[in-house]
Amino acid sequence: MRTTLRTRRAALAIVAVGALALSGCGDDKKSEDKPGGGKDTGAAETVELPKLDGQTLEVSAVWSGPEEKNFKAVLAEFEKRTGAKVNYLSTGDNTATVLGTRIEGGKPPNVSFLPQVGVLQQFAERGWVKPLGPEAIKQLDKNFSKGWKELGAYEGKQYGVYAKAANKSLVWYNTEGFETAGISEPPADWKGFVETAQTLSDAGWPAVSIGGQDGWTLTDWFENIYLSQAGPEKYDQLAKHEIKWTDPSVKQALTTLAELWGKDDLIAGGAEGALRTEFPKSVTQTFSGDTPAAMVFEGDFVAANINADTDAKLGEDADVFKFPAVGAESPVVSAGDVATILKDGEGSQALITFLASKDAAEIWVAQGGVLSPNKSVDMAKYKDGITREIAQALLDAGDDFRFDMSDQAPAAFGGTKGQGMWKGLQDFLKNPSDVEGLQQQLESAAAKAYKG
Repeated sequence: MRTTLRTRRAALAIVAVGALALSGCGDDKKSEDKPGGGKDTGAAETVELPKLDGQTLEVSAVWSGPEEKNFKAVLAEFEKRTGAKVNYLSTGDNTATVLGTRIEGGKPPNVSFLPQVGVLQQFAERGWVKPLGPEAIKQLDKNFSKGWKELGAYEGKQYGVYAKAANKSLVWYNTEGFETAGISEPPADWKGFVETAQTLSDAGWPAVSIGGQDGWTLTDWFENIYLSQAGPEKYDQLAKHEIKWTDPSVKQALTTLAELWGKDDLIAGGAEGALRTEFPKSVTQTFSGDTPAAMVFEGDFVAANINADTDAKLGEDADVFKFPAVGAESPVVSAGDVATILKDGEGSQALITFLASKDAAEIWVAQGGVLSPNKSVDMAKYKDGITREIAQALLDAGDDFRFDMSDQAPAAFGGTKGQGMWKGLQDFLKNPSDVEGLQQQLESAAAKAYKG
């Protein structure tokens, strides 16, 4: 059972033109899946931290569920080493709104992970984020490449540490579904992807699970298609709003996306069901239940949900392939969460210094479902072979990558529920025939947000 598909392994290579390489490996990889036993919370101390007994810090991020649990393993080690107590606040998807309210009310968290570059820049402009101190800079210089450091900087000052990265150009699939439908190899291009979805549907499998209730997943669909089809130069221009959303390249990408979204029978629960499905459920309904879906598109962090919320085994029941090529190359959209200081002080600086260290990164990646751009991490610390290979290739790629478009935009356009790209693409999933109407809607929202 599953003799062909169970042995496939994935690897990521981020390049300037958005190419992604995934390589297959044999059964000899199985013995390496958990070299350190996983869930390792111990690490050699490579960074010196102050004693903070009696201090209480607060750190915020968007994560909940398995991702929150994994991150708390990092915080537990910080507490152990410093004597500080750290409380965690999940901001949900409306990070900028939640934090803005807290800051204006005089009660910001000490440290916050921001999921969008655009939010970091907006906060820096307003003086809401504080520059990193010398110890944090020391760890950053030691452990991160120039490209990741630049993403956390603004106007010559370093404000953030990209302690968590993501490759958002992966399609995860249920190997039993592929085998039942007689599919021996994952599709390499968009035409093949749509045909594969149809084959799966005809075999009785809900083909594609989409977490449409979370608008950010829908922006990732568009961005991957646009990057592959329009190319990196156009992608950069649209990300900066140097070309309008009414541009013909946007029409072409949306028309391509409608080839899938316009076929209700290929979407688990149809469009209406997808719009009621949150991201975590989109994963669990692919790898568990009586009628699981066959495929779910999203980043490497899907592995965390598979590990925590299903009985599926990575590399056996669940496997992965690169997002199909729409143009000449398969796309790669990278993303990440940047740790910033909102309330300065010795404790805040110590925490962000720890987050920039090898120590914290190795504890985090051992939990599974996490990629780190920290180049000092021992690859053996990764919990599973799939994630390890994706992480290694990410590091090997150096500074050649394209960052998530919506994360580069002002929060009002790229990162807020019920607004901008999130709302527009939810509307489009509901009615994928209105391409030009969506273009006008997105351009109107973008013009307002970028001007503001």
